[in-house]
Amino acid sequence: QVQLVESGGGLVQAGDSLRLSCAASGRFISNYAMGWFRQAPGKEREFVAAIKWSGASTSYADSMKDRFTISRDNAKNTVYLQMNTLKPEDTAVYYCAAKFASTAQAMGVGPVNYWGQGTQVTVSS
Repeated sequence: QVQLVESGGGLVQAGDSLRLSCAASGRFISNYAMGWFRQAPGKEREFVAAIKWSGASTSYADSMKDRFTISRDNAKNTVYLQMNTLKPEDTAVYYCAAKFASTAQAMGVGPVNYWGQGTQVTVSS
């Protein structure tokens, strides 16, 4: 069982930056790829970014890789999503996810094993 707790969401203005955090706990967490998804009102949940606990493997949705950066702190079992130059269309609930996978790229394909509760990000124009 893996538990994921997100934090760091909030209300910001267009052009601002925000950093989301996801604290992970559970057995064999190092075997999981970690990632972020988002879901805007009336839209499907979409993949944002993913990372493995070891190595340099990361994966991004093409539309977000220029402004968003995923990183990790292994000592804290925490994954971060740094979001820069935020736009109103970035408004969504952002979810942390864990998937039993050997690569970060696998996060964007197929089902996820565990989800966090989500954190709201609202970007005003």
